[in-house]
Amino acid sequence: MSAMVSGIERREKHYVEVIVDVDPEGEVTPLELVWEDGRHFEIERLIERRRAASMKVGGYGIRYTVQIGGRQRHLWQDDSGWYVEEIVHDGITTM
Repeated sequence: MSAMVSGIERREKHYVEVIVDVDPEGEVTPLELVWEDGRHFEIERLIERRRAASMKVGGYGIRYTVQIGGRQRHLWQDDSGWYVEEIVHDGITTM
């Protein structure tokens, strides 16, 4: 039996730990995302890196378009750290 989700979907800024590689020129490449419960998600591929505004949760920084688990995701870096735009459904959250 599947659970039904009701209500409006919204997004929140969710800060996460990110393991990165920094090359000799200072270029940062995210390698792995660490969720607050300790799960690690390998970043399989960096698709794009650019300065951008996060229209869904607010803020401005560097947006990394990455591939995690075969799916394209956005990972953000701002002055406070690294975050994802977490999907929230009536208290149920998913990345």
